[in-house]
Amino acid sequence: MARIILMTDFSEAYARDMLLGIARYAHDVGEAWSLCRLPLSIRDKYGVGAVVDYACRMQADAVIGQFYETDNVSLFASRGILAIAQDFRKRFKEIPNITGEHYMAGKMCGDYFLKKGFRHFAFYGIRDVVFSDERYLGFRETVSVAGNTFSALIMPQVSMWNYDFDKIAGWLRELPKPVAVMACDDNQAYYITEVCRWMSVNEGYGQTNIPEAVAVIGVDNDETICRLSSPTLSSLGQDAERGGYEVAKLIDDAIRFPGKKLDDVVVHPTHIYTRQSSDIFVNDDPYIADVLKFIHERIGQKISVDDIVREVPLSRRLLEVRFKHTMGTSIYDYILQIRIQKISELLSDGMTVSEAASELGIIDVKNLSRAFRKIKGMTPSAYREKKLK
Repeated sequence: MARIILMTDFSEAYARDMLLGIARYAHDVGEAWSLCRLPLSIRDKYGVGAVVDYACRMQADAVIGQFYETDNVSLFASRGILAIAQDFRKRFKEIPNITGEHYMAGKMCGDYFLKKGFRHFAFYGIRDVVFSDERYLGFRETVSVAGNTFSALIMPQVSMWNYDFDKIAGWLRELPKPVAVMACDDNQAYYITEVCRWMSVNEGYGQTNIPEAVAVIGVDNDETICRLSSPTLSSLGQDAERGGYEVAKLIDDAIRFPGKKLDDVVVHPTHIYTRQSSDIFVNDDPYIADVLKFIHERIGQKISVDDIVREVPLSRRLLEVRFKHTMGTSIYDYILQIRIQKISELLSDGMTVSEAASELGIIDVKNLSRAFRKIKGMTPSAYREKKLK
């Protein structure tokens, strides 16, 4: 039986999902693992040495925690305890990390907003924190194409429940609108929605209305934060439960095979959950904005370019030229890309290929598989197996 101490912020859905993954692994291997939650205040008040002493008293096999880069994590190994760092500020070299594809998360949010037609982008993050730094890079490099604008507000590390209202408000006022804002996580995104709401109500400042002027997205898909936000907050989900499962396997391997090399555990981003804060399509061309809205609202139905032409007072040729000019792709290819992305989300949620196809009204599964492979580089079945592995 493994004894594990978890020292993390359990007010966050990410940590709770990770705990569920650990519990699921223990169930799958048929062992009654002992899981003990340790508040971060112990480390903050008494130092990492107190955490080591507590782990020894509890006869723990492993400690999973949010450690400071100044913490002497080698103390755990000297007492025969495996330490694993949950992404906090920096990655450690001497112990395994639970980390994430943060650059990919930024890229996914950038692609998401580009497909919605935005041309002005901004990022709100925390200075010298690995997940914020890498999400910033992925987002910035994705949206920084000719004709687009980009701005970033990177704040010093402060308490999770404290932020500089005036600094954020001043920054938001100066951004060209409409603007797509990615925050480094859901907590920071929530601050953006709070500031925008206050400004709109108290200043009558229409330039900060969400989502018409400011569209916002976070990361982690923390349901509590996202649904408490007004308007509700869109967010990129992460497979933290799967990450917890893999961490548990790593611990189990370390106990069974002493001396085995232990690699980092990578938590993968899944897909974006669209809520009110980003539920909008923008374009300098009002007809293209209408086309984008029409496509996304009916992506679960069988739609053709002819169906779209009937929605706007333009000839097919003129519409296709204007769409290609503003979106950089044809209408047909855009529809295909959105459908493949939606199929990917459904497969990641556990649907079979046939179930996902049916959900989108697709009858020709073979044709779907060919298109999916062309865009994703693998078949839908292989993609599903990889995501659910």
